[in-house]
Amino acid sequence: MFIAYAIVAALMSAVLLASAGAKFTRPKRLVDQMSTIGLPYGALPFLGVAQIAGAGGLVIGLWWAPLGIAAAVALTLYFIGAVAAHLRARDYTGTPPAAVLTAVAITLVALRVATM
Repeated sequence: MFIAYAIVAALMSAVLLASAGAKFTRPKRLVDQMSTIGLPYGALPFLGVAQIAGAGGLVIGLWWAPLGIAAAVALTLYFIGAVAAHLRARDYTGTPPAAVLTAVAITLVALRVATM
């Protein structure tokens, strides 16, 4: 189970870092999507920092399980918020990726708890 956590955590961390990079570089597609869901332009750096913190917590969680669990729970809440924001704005193209990442974050919680 620990190997499964390590693999999923590494993949999720890579996705989070790529997404955070986009939040800092602000490509037009991302800015348009965020304005569609009603997110202020100034919130992007905060979301990027949250994703970097989540990725770091997952990686450090390989050695310190409580931090890995806390990071996975925080990411679950982050992505539940993303799903809710997309659904509230009726942005049905942005909802499935956020829902998949929510499921992955929940899986990370379960995997890390199982390997304590």
